[in-house]
Amino acid sequence: MPKAKNADAYIAAAPGFAQPILNHVRALVHKACPGAKESMKWSHVFFESDGMLCAMAAFKHHCSVGFWHSGMQAVLEENGVPRKEGAGDFGPVRTLADLPKDALLTKLIRSAAALNASKVPARRHAPPRKAPRVPADFAKALKASPAAVATYEGFTPSQRNEYVQWITEAKREETRASRVATAVEWLSEGKKRNWKYAGC
Repeated sequence: MPKAKNADAYIAAAPGFAQPILNHVRALVHKACPGAKESMKWSHVFFESDGMLCAMAAFKHHCSVGFWHSGMQAVLEENGVPRKEGAGDFGPVRTLADLPKDALLTKLIRSAAALNASKVPARRHAPPRKAPRVPADFAKALKASPAAVATYEGFTPSQRNEYVQWITEAKREETRASRVATAVEWLSEGKKRNWKYAGC
């Protein structure tokens, strides 16, 4: 699917089989949750009400429809909706018949809105990562460059770990030494490990 600025453009550009599905889901969301707003995120259509409510997307041969709040997994199970993998909460949706009945889908949308309104966090936050242990050879090289040290210490644990992992994964001593030198050079220039791909 090409990038679209809004839901109207997204649905208009969707494959023919997908348009009735997307329009149907959209109508049900607005009926169940009249205040829901639409937005485009990650090339999907999202509906928001006190946070992200649900999303829908079209692919070559199927659509996906899924809820955002993690608490919806229990709600789906309570309502007899089997867990599906790989394509939203209802599996690959190729026809309207693949969706739950309108009454049930409306109930689920309202449940998702209620969860959002309850202010229960939508996602469980993982505990903060600890800063990785700096290998001795890397630590020694860092000390020779105050600029590199300043950059490294300003990074998050995840960003630091990208450098440490890259260095420790080297299988040959020559490769490791080269990576240590390159890491210090990049850090002295204020660069993250994957700076080359930052604009991709």
